[in-house]
Amino acid sequence: MSAPQKVVIVTGASQGIGAEVVKAFRALNYRIVATSRKINPSDDPDILTVVGDIGDPATAQRIVNEAVARFGRIDTLVNNAGIYIGKPFTEHTLEDYNAVMNVNMSGFFHITQLAIAEMEKHGSGHVVTVTGSIENGISGAHTALAALTKGGLSAVTRSLAIEYAKQGIRVNAVAPGVTKTPMHTEAYYELLASLHPLGRMGEPSEIASAIVFLDSAAFITGEILHVDGGQSAGR
Repeated sequence: MSAPQKVVIVTGASQGIGAEVVKAFRALNYRIVATSRKINPSDDPDILTVVGDIGDPATAQRIVNEAVARFGRIDTLVNNAGIYIGKPFTEHTLEDYNAVMNVNMSGFFHITQLAIAEMEKHGSGHVVTVTGSIENGISGAHTALAALTKGGLSAVTRSLAIEYAKQGIRVNAVAPGVTKTPMHTEAYYELLASLHPLGRMGEPSEIASAIVFLDSAAFITGEILHVDGGQSAGR
């Protein structure tokens, strides 16, 4: 009897890193639930797209319900959805704060809670979250809200890894450096490349490869894997 196809949920899946994650897992014959605020339907019967605001608990519930109804299980959750608003800390508005917290924190909380509950039913699973290489501040860069949220996601990754280890559920994170996504315009590529000791920006496919690696690495949990061109090591 052959093993069932594995099922992965990918948030923020319409472009950039998320779109590359979908491609990488589909190449491994995973069934995929791809979600974003705006995402086109797929002709592939093994890719289900769900449109919605990931920070809304009703969206998270619908994603999980549709995943189980269509594919019968959830093996992996990739928390990729995230936004960045770059301003000096004292210039952030309440709207900025609420927007970032909605996607980066509420978006993680609701879908992860529901996905882990499903994983517990068959005693295995993996949650991998895209955080950020923001442990050390960069002079001139406005990263306060990113640090507030991404730092929290790194901390909760370790906490959940221990909490659910005995249930067979692993929890990891990938911390990218600055990556070539629609979030950044080409006019700033040279400046952003200079932030990394390797002298270039990351490619979305490189972040996707790290996520796929962690998914296959059955003895790794509680890990924050930096894929940042050496940025976290020093400059």
